[in-house]
Amino acid sequence: MAYKNMKVFTFKDHLKKSLKDSAFRKVWKDSEAEYVLACKVIEARLKRRMSQRDLAKKIGTSQAAISRIEAMNGNPSFAFLKRIAAAFDAKLQISLS
Repeated sequence: MAYKNMKVFTFKDHLKKSLKDSAFRKVWKDSEAEYVLACKVIEARLKRRMSQRDLAKKIGTSQAAISRIEAMNGNPSFAFLKRIAAAFDAKLQISLS
């Protein structure tokens, strides 16, 4: 099957188009911290070839709790974030800008 003339519509393309809508732009901006956290946790977990269940077991929580963070539906405490960082042997950094 040839995909030669097929246009690929990426997430970045979709986001660029969606950000033109002011209501979407506000919601996106308001959820940026959750998005960055989710991306960082997923990235670190996959880099270490860990499943959500593996990470959860390592920090003494449920797989569902990890899933909620990665889906941007969680509200983790600072202590919980420190446990995640420790599981990755990483340093937790908080920034206000």
